[in-house]
Amino acid sequence: MQTSNPALNARIFQQAGSLTVSQETMSIRGTVTKTSILLGLALVPAFVIWDIFFQTHNPAAIMPYTMIGAIAGAVLAFATIFVPRWAPITAPAYALAEGAALGGISAIFEARYPGIVAPATIATFGTLACMLAAYRSGLVRATEKFKLGVVAATGAIGLVYLVSIVLNLFGMHVPYIYQSGPIGIGFSVVVVVIAALNLVLDFDLVEQGAARGMPKYMEWYAAFGLMLTLVWLYLEILRLLAKLRDR
Repeated sequence: MQTSNPALNARIFQQAGSLTVSQETMSIRGTVTKTSILLGLALVPAFVIWDIFFQTHNPAAIMPYTMIGAIAGAVLAFATIFVPRWAPITAPAYALAEGAALGGISAIFEARYPGIVAPATIATFGTLACMLAAYRSGLVRATEKFKLGVVAATGAIGLVYLVSIVLNLFGMHVPYIYQSGPIGIGFSVVVVVIAALNLVLDFDLVEQGAARGMPKYMEWYAAFGLMLTLVWLYLEILRLLAKLRDR
């Protein structure tokens, strides 16, 4: 059981199975339901922040909510990863916080690139549906080589982002990849593809978790893990579309 998603990894599932014995066990249907709940919760603050921005047309009006949402989302994400038993409480709280952050980010992108959020959202859920269909049909299989490739590629992207953040602290920037030239667009396309492939690894791990009879609370945890990947995918698609608009 291998995935590059820090939430959905084999260690977490093994610990859950060894630490808890419960009559109620994790199921795929239950995980789907919990994922839908988290997505619904995220939409509420996202729409509120969106409405505030387009009523005031002032980024400063939503910036505190966006920053608080992003920071709270990060704290709740780490708390959920380190203590999966908290997922029934921390996962919904994470969805609300992340919704506020995404609402602010989306509104700012929409103001600069009118009409960009709708196709980014459609592309995100369309990718989710396509990857799920490909996985269920057996067109894409989570073989060991596939998993190793996706994990390695995701790690490489994470390293690039980490180096970029460190360089920014010293007033330097990684050239090309954040620009709207061919290299920048190509980089974003690769990142979007890798993010989409991570969904296959997440589906496989959820399926195996259900087959192994993991505790019921792991449905919330698995839904949280899928949310992490979807948020990443959405932001990368948004960034790619922005680069294409700049062209």
